[in-house]
Amino acid sequence: MILKFTPTARRQLQELERDRSLEKRLKAVRKTLGLMETNLRHPSLNTHEYKSLKGAKGEKVFEAYAESRTPAAYRVFWHYGPAKDEITVLAITPHP
Repeated sequence: MILKFTPTARRQLQELERDRSLEKRLKAVRKTLGLMETNLRHPSLNTHEYKSLKGAKGEKVFEAYAESRTPAAYRVFWHYGPAKDEITVLAITPHP
């Protein structure tokens, strides 16, 4: 899969990259993004539909875990498309 980033997701990733105190969190997010490119069904992603959000064109939104069992654990929110082999990353943020 090819990952596309919304401006919001790109900014959130850049903020993680700039903050040295979040290096462990950044490493977890990068690992998650790598798994999303190669194996969306990897068990550690715990990928599932996030029903309270929809994409800009009504797409189903999914969440993948970057962290678990951590206060304010980070998640990656995404949807399929726009092209067949693409994923659009909507947000990289602590679990709401």
